[in-house]
Amino acid sequence: MGWLSRIKIESDDAERLAKELDTILDYFQVLDNVDSDLAPLHHVLELSNVFRDDEITESLTADEALSNTKMRENGYFRVPRIL
Repeated sequence: MGWLSRIKIESDDAERLAKELDTILDYFQVLDNVDSDLAPLHHVLELSNVFRDDEITESLTADEALSNTKMRENGYFRVPRIL
C-alpha cells in the first residue's frame, strides 16, 4: 500500500501499520454485519421545500434610506470605486 500511495514506509513501521490496517478492516467487517432494516435517512426532519407566501410589506422610501448617509448621488448610495 505504501507503493500505491507513494509513501515511503520504513520496515520497522510496516508491521505496526499492517496491524492498524487489519484493525480498521475488521471494524468495517463489523459495520457490514450490522442489521440495518431502516430506510436510509436523507434528512433528520421530514420537511421538504417549505416555502412561505411572498408578502409585500412597507419599507423605507428612497429619501428615508438615503437620509442617513452623506455619500449619495442622484438618488443612489455613492460607494468607493473598487476596480
